[in-house]
Amino acid sequence: MLLITLFTNIVILMRILLLTSLMLLFWINGYSEQKTRVLLKTKYGEVVILLYNETPKHKENFIKLINEGFYNNTLFHRVIPGFMIQGGDPNSKNGTSEDAVLGKGGPGYTLAAEFIDGLFHKKGALAAARMGDAINPKKESSGSQFYLVEGKVHSVEELLVLSERFNKKFTDEQVKIYTSVGGTPHLDGDYTVFGEVVSGFDVITKISSLKRSSSNRPLDDVFITLTILK
Repeated sequence: MLLITLFTNIVILMRILLLTSLMLLFWINGYSEQKTRVLLKTKYGEVVILLYNETPKHKENFIKLINEGFYNNTLFHRVIPGFMIQGGDPNSKNGTSEDAVLGKGGPGYTLAAEFIDGLFHKKGALAAARMGDAINPKKESSGSQFYLVEGKVHSVEELLVLSERFNKKFTDEQVKIYTSVGGTPHLDGDYTVFGEVVSGFDVITKISSLKRSSSNRPLDDVFITLTILK
């Protein structure tokens, strides 16, 4: 009788330990896959951005730089209507002369590309800027510079032309999005997409529409502040 009771208690304990382990594993996985949102502030309004878990190197680096205050008081130094707005150059910090050459600054390192199926340049996509293929054949991302896609809506015929010109194959999902929401499909597979705007699309349009210089820098400086939303 004593042995039966002891055996029963051991079985119950093992079940409790197993259940506890499963719950702990579930919690750890859920924590590691938690969704991180970023708040981008400008004088033209605020943008909330969701960072993708599927691109961990870019996500972790972006969070690191934000927490260090790296981006605060830097500029959106390159804006093109119907295309995108670009920032993240530390050389633009606190403003520069109008003829300063911006777009080459960074934290002193690059990131390996993370091209993920299903993550593409739809309207509002957050992607990493980089140097051109001639000097960057691996398509490594800038350590800090990024852009937010404004893009435009494309027809199916336009996508067919882009597909042939840039040797790209668009999925049904991409075709659906690019012909309804819009984006910049010719950049897919060449620049790492690591997040998307969830609110504040109108802010992107406001900034991209500003009067700009011959180098596409807004004549009215647009400073940014980035913080992690808890």
